[in-house]
Amino acid sequence: MAVRDQSYIRKDWYKLDLSAIVYPTLQRRDFSSVYRLSVLLKEEVDPDILQKAVDMTMPRFPTYKAAIRKGLFWRYLEPNNRPGPFVQRDVKNPCQPMYFKANNRYLVRFYYFRNRLSLEAHHSLGDGTGGMCLLQTVTAVYLKLKGYPIEIDREKEKGLFVLDIEAQPDPEELEDAYMKYANAKVCPPRPGEKTYRVRGTKESFYTLNIIDGIMSSSEVMAVAKGYNATITEYLNAVLLYALLKKQEADRCIRLRPVKIAMPVNLRRFFPSKTLRNFITMIYPGIDPRLGEYSFEEIVTHVHNYMRYYINEKFLRGDITTNAATQRNPFIRVVPLFIKDFVVKLFYTRVQDHNSSAGLTNMGALKVPRCMKPYIERFDICMGQPFSSRTNCAIISFEDVLTINFASSIIEADVERYFFRKLVQDGIHVKIESNREMELEV
Repeated sequence: MAVRDQSYIRKDWYKLDLSAIVYPTLQRRDFSSVYRLSVLLKEEVDPDILQKAVDMTMPRFPTYKAAIRKGLFWRYLEPNNRPGPFVQRDVKNPCQPMYFKANNRYLVRFYYFRNRLSLEAHHSLGDGTGGMCLLQTVTAVYLKLKGYPIEIDREKEKGLFVLDIEAQPDPEELEDAYMKYANAKVCPPRPGEKTYRVRGTKESFYTLNIIDGIMSSSEVMAVAKGYNATITEYLNAVLLYALLKKQEADRCIRLRPVKIAMPVNLRRFFPSKTLRNFITMIYPGIDPRLGEYSFEEIVTHVHNYMRYYINEKFLRGDITTNAATQRNPFIRVVPLFIKDFVVKLFYTRVQDHNSSAGLTNMGALKVPRCMKPYIERFDICMGQPFSSRTNCAIISFEDVLTINFASSIIEADVERYFFRKLVQDGIHVKIESNREMELEV
């Protein structure tokens, strides 16, 4: 398999999609909107072969083989033909800030350590679906370079994350799908109220505390079914329960609602192939001021919330509300520095206070049958929170479900309450962490 001629790469520039325009605005010295996806193979990674796989794969993903630029009114992505990105040995604190002019202007990183292969990407390029397509495609090319029989029947195995690096990019992969489907006839308002925020001791500069819980998918599914809930609903309820316990332990003078910021993959509801951002946020929550909730009541509340809000009609209205600002002809001609100021002010004063924690669930991953024998599991990390709180990310493969917490505070109370509840419900949990501490559950 030879390194492909890159002369075909599109020369277009790409306007940032509707979600991506926010992420560079929030950039600061100690924060970048960076997430991490990892695959654990059943043998150690060869960095030289991995570098070849990255070099061969990146041209197939023009919106990832790109640099971010600043115009007078908007930021945009342009093709990046500089050398790189270069494979690196993994680091203790992942998801470190990505400075736009560093790393030959690439906003992706590839790491290896023992049998782990990791991709880190800036959210301005795309969401977890696009990132997973890139990671799995690199993994497939890597395994083929190693001499394994990786042959994918694309007629029989559709809807997979592995793309054909010999094919031209589909124009739909590069589109801003928000603007395509934001066509509701009304822009629903977004009521918001200040929520409970986790108190804790802030870590030193860019120390990211990672706690992984590894368990059986079938065990979690059985417990969730016992509560008449899906895995996502059950784990949302467990996190809300943990946050309520934490607020109670803090003995706050004034109780506040507890809410979770949860991204929804819009590709489930709209027929888009985009590899860019195509998610929107919902906020399941509990208001303890109304009274004390049993765990069963929390699960029921989350279940009903999901049924009410996660549907094509509501989600179309939500993205139409988001798109209204970008479509406003007056706002379009406002200079970028003013847009940055207003967006940052709104996010720090309003948006960031709408949730107590973040939770994302990539669901049960599928890979081509020919790749299964070489893969142990997948991991996901949402990266550095914007403010002092914890982010939770869930992913599963075969019967292995991994729950990752990423936090920039020393205390691990929320994580402890969370995993303790899983153990109480009969789920066996193995804990891994980059912390030098014991997490007793």
